[in-house]
Amino acid sequence: MSASNIDIAALAHPTNDGLTPEERAGLESHLKEKRHELSALADANPLARARMQLDIAEILSVLERKQEAWDLAREAFNAALQQESWQDAVEACNVLYQTEQEYSIAVLGMGIWLSVTFPVDPELTLAMLVHIVDETPNNSDGAALAAVAGRYVIDLRADDDRHESQSFLADNLIAMVAKRHSNVHDQNALNKWMDRLELRDPQVFLPRLGQVVDAIVADEWWFDRDELRSKLPD
Repeated sequence: MSASNIDIAALAHPTNDGLTPEERAGLESHLKEKRHELSALADANPLARARMQLDIAEILSVLERKQEAWDLAREAFNAALQQESWQDAVEACNVLYQTEQEYSIAVLGMGIWLSVTFPVDPELTLAMLVHIVDETPNNSDGAALAAVAGRYVIDLRADDDRHESQSFLADNLIAMVAKRHSNVHDQNALNKWMDRLELRDPQVFLPRLGQVVDAIVADEWWFDRDELRSKLPD
């Protein structure tokens, strides 16, 4: 995932215009190739298989074969978690969310928790947080918390050569959320909005985001958060 591939407006308001017959045929052919490659990885590293499974699950999801996509991505998630590959686990959560199954929203919350807690690619974290914006009403503080957390993670993790472009994306997201939340149109109003919602101190907004995640996941956690926190790098 690269900065040039992320469109904040498109992520926050996704559209699905359907596939043309030619596009569907191309995806079916690609799916067949990927399944053949997966079968050749029977004895390979578990992460190599998991990544191939995610590739296949994404194709299945686009083809509207959502349950198949869910099952494959869930298997990939389990492998990634077992291997402590947090980036792959979050990628799996992203695919699981997009399958639109019964527990997809809960999995979104799990993916956000993993992507904020562990040092994964900040663009992936931002993409996960954008889903919160998409899932919440215009007047929800949860969207504001997600947008500001995205900028915070980018400031912490982005490489020097990518910080500017990634920050631009996060700032656009914050501005978009502020506009829909409180009709904010200029920098002065944005500053007042951030102060009013207490969005400047990570010791304040991160715990509040945690409450949002708890509400999303409820009792459906697939892992012990305390156990995973013990695996955080020093």
